[in-house]
Amino acid sequence: MSWLVTGGAGYIGAHVVAALRSAGEPVVVLDDLSTGERSRVGDAVFVPGSILDDALVRRVLREHGVRGIVHIAAKKQVGESMSDPLKYYRENVVGTVALLDAAVDAGVESFVFSSSAATYGMPDVELVNEDTVCDPISVYGRTKLIGEWAVRDVVAASSLRAVSLRYFNVAGAASPALGDPGVFNLIPLVFAALSSGVPPQIFGDDYATPDGTCIRDYIHVADVADAHVAALRWLASGTAASYQVLNIGRGTGASVRDVLGTVADVTGIAVEPEVVGRRPGDPPRVVARVDRIRETLGWTARYDLTNMVASAWAAWTAGRGVRG
Repeated sequence: MSWLVTGGAGYIGAHVVAALRSAGEPVVVLDDLSTGERSRVGDAVFVPGSILDDALVRRVLREHGVRGIVHIAAKKQVGESMSDPLKYYRENVVGTVALLDAAVDAGVESFVFSSSAATYGMPDVELVNEDTVCDPISVYGRTKLIGEWAVRDVVAASSLRAVSLRYFNVAGAASPALGDPGVFNLIPLVFAALSSGVPPQIFGDDYATPDGTCIRDYIHVADVADAHVAALRWLASGTAASYQVLNIGRGTGASVRDVLGTVADVTGIAVEPEVVGRRPGDPPRVVARVDRIRETLGWTARYDLTNMVASAWAAWTAGRGVRG
């Protein structure tokens, strides 16, 4: 039996592929390389292509005897999703539905869906659990929630078993070669500013939080990958519930200023940040409650914020020839 990882040449996907292979699991990677890199998956079986190519997907499922799918392939930039919603509905919703259709027809038994804390929107709670009302404020978040609904409804009408994993703020790298190549999230944005000799920006310091800056739950990408392995094995065990939604986080919040302080400690570069206006739609606090994933999968995050920043900085400096 093989596991198909869609989007397996991307930042998170490549970590999942590496974790599965380290666990001795056979893996097939499907990626259109729009943001991924072929080199990231090493000598794993690789098929170039899109989940929207129905004939290709069905051939891969058949020829490789796929019985489990980890569906990570998606467009994920919040700003872009608002300016080009049709792209996001096509890639994230139509693509997921097509993949589910092919999976059911091929007799795939297990399905892990890559979801997001963006499904929650702006929750007004101390800790966000899986039963917190979902009210996404971005097109990206809405496409992920619709994807969850599609998975849930297909499970109810078939023999498929599935888990939707809602990632919180993913950071870090298991190795320099697998670092995040994008400059969209807070930690790489701070690195980019430091490398350019300009102060990093804080978007608003007047929130109702202890230091006035937004608080998020940061989770190491290696922990995210390990959670996927645990989810797949739970599904494959045959004892799993038909469908489950699980948060992937640490259950601990860190403010923007906390992150900047950790970056300074790790890099030895202390720069006074520039405070600018708030970004529309930024909730003051989004931190996961993680009891359910611990009880269901026996999974707990291992790495703290310092580990995340240090590994991300090692990858950043290696990838850009910068001395840390």
